[in-house]
Amino acid sequence: MTYSSSLLRLLDERGYIHQVTDAAALDALASKQVVPGYIGFDATASSLHVGSMVQIMLLRRLQQAGHKPIVVMGGGTTKVGDPSGKDESRKLLTGETIAANIASIRAVFERLLVFGDGPTDAVMVDNAEWLDQLGYVELLREVGPHFTINRMLTFDSVRLRLEREQPLTFLEFNYMILQAYDFRELALRVGCRLQLGGSDQWGNIINGIELARRMDGTELYGVTTPLLTTADGAKMGKTAAGAVWLNEDMLPSYDFWQYWRNTDDRDVGKFLRLFTDLPLEEIVRLEALAGAEINQAKIVLASEVTRLVRGDEAARAAEATAMATFAGGGLGEDLPVLVVPPEGIRLGAACTDLGFTASNGEAKRKIAEGAVRLDDRPVTDPGFLVQVSPGQERKLSLGRKRHGILRSA
Repeated sequence: MTYSSSLLRLLDERGYIHQVTDAAALDALASKQVVPGYIGFDATASSLHVGSMVQIMLLRRLQQAGHKPIVVMGGGTTKVGDPSGKDESRKLLTGETIAANIASIRAVFERLLVFGDGPTDAVMVDNAEWLDQLGYVELLREVGPHFTINRMLTFDSVRLRLEREQPLTFLEFNYMILQAYDFRELALRVGCRLQLGGSDQWGNIINGIELARRMDGTELYGVTTPLLTTADGAKMGKTAAGAVWLNEDMLPSYDFWQYWRNTDDRDVGKFLRLFTDLPLEEIVRLEALAGAEINQAKIVLASEVTRLVRGDEAARAAEATAMATFAGGGLGEDLPVLVVPPEGIRLGAACTDLGFTASNGEAKRKIAEGAVRLDDRPVTDPGFLVQVSPGQERKLSLGRKRHGILRSA
């Protein structure tokens, strides 16, 4: 379909569109007025990770196209837990923990969106404002009649859990009702007309559209993005060392930069479109680079994403560290640092403390495989005692791409 609105053209050109409800009507609406659109984020940790980047960039594109982003923090829904894509129930968090997580997460959105009181300025709202006020019987009477158990059982978030014979609590079963209620409530409170989300949210978005139509006669719309995996089939945002967090206090900027620098050659063009603001012409040029030259495109990708999420200084420092570490054979200033006590530290423990490995057992295996180097020399004894002279530094490496500094206390 050829779109007339700048919003859907932008999303289509950049590769964000998977499904659209009534595309022609949404295209016409976005062509004639500002469309407020939202995405919800549950506050299950003090930072979002790279797996949320597509959704955050969707809100950025919405604003770039002249529309209004609404960031909905799930202060209410986090107390329930979204079963989508999960094999087990989430750990329930206290209200205080959820509030602290929301405050911590906000910083990333403030880098990527312009907040304010203008017609296209972003706003952040917490669905606890209305969900916490709902009475149980009130919800059952007002909203319950618009959902059938028969249909709810067909949604992937429920069906897949049941097919795997994993327990699905009644609490989680209600999540889709609360998310639908969010969409309807946002339409009433702030004139929201659009919900965006990943493809796994399609059923939840449809629920909200139908609920608003039945209860208020309001026409709402939805857009979902394709399921995003890397070329080797891995889920975005996860690595062997754990989640790739967006917040600086959860993951050093060098490691964040390096995650993008390690992108598979086949993903470079797609990631440049989704995660950077580079012009499409420049992206076409970069993704056409062949052989060793594609590494230059990966450096551009890493620096552009780090600049958006962490700021200019973090991007410059991470790239300079990479150049010093790889090209110059030295120690970049932005590498993770471990302070070694005067009595020294065992090599396996140093790998784990730097975050190279998840456990000492994993560290021992890597060391035995010859993957660990101290000052660029392989060491195969996990019990090797590493000592650092006063005022000196040493380099510890795992493979070719993970490096850290050992510094004297």
